[in-house]
Amino acid sequence: MSIPPPPGSAQPQGSPEQPQGPHAPGPFPPPTPYPYGPPGAPGPYAYQPHGPYGRPAPVNGVAIGALVLGILCFVPAVGLVLGLIALTQIKKRGERGKGMAIAGSVLSSVGLALWVMALSTGSAGDFWEGFRDAAKGEGTAYALAKGDCFNSSTGTLEGETYDVDEVACTAEHDAEVFAVVRVPGGSYPGDDELTRTAEDKCYGLQSQYALDAWALRDDVQVYYLVPTRRSWRFGDRVITCMFGSTQGKPLTESLRRDHLTLDGYQVRFLSASNRIDTVLYEEPEAYPDEDLAANRAWAKDVRRVVDEQAEWLRSQPWPEAAEDSVTAFCADMEKSAEQWAEAAAAEDADSFYVHYEKAYGYVDGPSTVTARKALGLDTTVPKYEDDSDGGGDGGSEGGLDV
Repeated sequence: MSIPPPPGSAQPQGSPEQPQGPHAPGPFPPPTPYPYGPPGAPGPYAYQPHGPYGRPAPVNGVAIGALVLGILCFVPAVGLVLGLIALTQIKKRGERGKGMAIAGSVLSSVGLALWVMALSTGSAGDFWEGFRDAAKGEGTAYALAKGDCFNSSTGTLEGETYDVDEVACTAEHDAEVFAVVRVPGGSYPGDDELTRTAEDKCYGLQSQYALDAWALRDDVQVYYLVPTRRSWRFGDRVITCMFGSTQGKPLTESLRRDHLTLDGYQVRFLSASNRIDTVLYEEPEAYPDEDLAANRAWAKDVRRVVDEQAEWLRSQPWPEAAEDSVTAFCADMEKSAEQWAEAAAAEDADSFYVHYEKAYGYVDGPSTVTARKALGLDTTVPKYEDDSDGGGDGGSEGGLDV
């Protein structure tokens, strides 16, 4: 069979015939050693892999669904069915994903067995009820709000708790929430850091909720709920500050004493008194004979704050029935300020102590009780315990971890 010449190779009609010879050009081009290109080059019948550009066989989508449902175990029966369907499709279509289909079927079978067991024992209903409550935040410690009262499920305000029972503040209760503090997100900061934050925030916020410290029972102290590493993973970012009894005695009424429950005159008097108490609580840990300079600097601060608050109270209007009592209280505060000024100028520890005791003699004295009574505030002088014996700091030594 002859091979036709390539297009355009024919001689024009009437042209003289070219001489033939061993090296003379003929009507056909000389043969090439590789008519379809060099070895390895794609030719008209070159093999092409399955799919464009060498793409592997696709993964069966049903197999992926079977694996996901098998891992989640929410609907194990569906995961098992999808796994069996995927195996059939993979065999027919030549797709990938056989391992995922088998794994999904096995996991779904295990999940299905567990569901059957749960339904037979009635624990499935308890699980879903707890899951629903957790999703809503109901019954969890970090769902508490300012002003809520509750009973601890463990019967104590120390250690760990998983839920709380909210009750009316007029009923017996273990604790009352006075502040809720949100902490930044991110990784879990650790137990120690959360405890430090709780102590700093809760002790600083207690007087905003309970302006009248005299109305607090002697056994009532500050406690707090902090997130655990487990609750942090579920989105718990709340520190709950609360009042509770160091002796485990139930509270029987709300301890809230702020602008929502007090009148303007009461809030005004308590605000000034609390500012004085705040600076008094900043007394240096070192005694005057150990660090006289620090104690003198503190006495100077006390004198300034006492003078400022006494002057401010004198400038405010008061009910006629309480005006004389408040004026007498201001006069005693001014006398106290004079003694604090003397203490700030003391040349030795003994002299400091003399003026220190005189200045404190006006604090929570008879004029304070009289002014409080005239304003309708609590008149029970609180008992101040020495922090060194550990009895007055029940809340700082323990708190509930949620």
